[in-house]
Amino acid sequence: MTIVELAGLRVVRGGRAVLDGLDLSVGAGVTGLLGPSGCGKSTLLRSVVGVQRIAAGTVTVLGEPAGSPPLRDRVGYQTQSSSVYDDLTVLENLRFFARVLGLPPAAADSTVAAVDLGSHRDAVVGRLSGGQRSRVGLAVALLGNPELLVLDEPTVGLDPVLRRDLWALFNRIAEAGTAVLVSSHVMDEAERCDGLLLMREGRIIAQGTPVEIKARQGAADIETAFLALVEGVDRDGAA
Repeated sequence: MTIVELAGLRVVRGGRAVLDGLDLSVGAGVTGLLGPSGCGKSTLLRSVVGVQRIAAGTVTVLGEPAGSPPLRDRVGYQTQSSSVYDDLTVLENLRFFARVLGLPPAAADSTVAAVDLGSHRDAVVGRLSGGQRSRVGLAVALLGNPELLVLDEPTVGLDPVLRRDLWALFNRIAEAGTAVLVSSHVMDEAERCDGLLLMREGRIIAQGTPVEIKARQGAADIETAFLALVEGVDRDGAA
């Protein structure tokens, strides 16, 4: 089943094409969008959730145009910057956003449990650790049980143990039926994904499962495969 489909997507910012004629499709499970900082990952994700102005092309999500009203409660989005209130508790934050979405208070309680924050539900967000704060933002994105969860570098700045725990959570969410599209610039996180989109300078240079991408490049890990792909793209560009 196709969850996200991009056709000829072009995004121009500051007179420069950040994405130019991008075509791709994303299915169920956990899909990792991996590439260095500044390569266009956030722009692509913003296009998927419908908050990015596009110059050309189409973005279809769950059979609807990206950002259209029918998708309001079908897509959850967590940005890089914190979208929660530091002076409220975990539960107060979730109940506030639940009201904004027109959801009952019970939705906040169930979401707290879903991200393993039950023991911190009454803690003030500003006093939580970085990993716990990321979970609060994730909980907000999960309100209403979205069919697609879009996460923009949710593990940036976290230590390896916290990153491991969050990725385990992403996989549990996907197993429960929510498609997860998550960006990262940390190549070792690729192995935790069902599918991968490797990105460089606004282009998707490879798509497939981690096993498929490594096999095509004869590489033992994704970082080595990515470097081989980059070298190939550079050679083709110079030819």
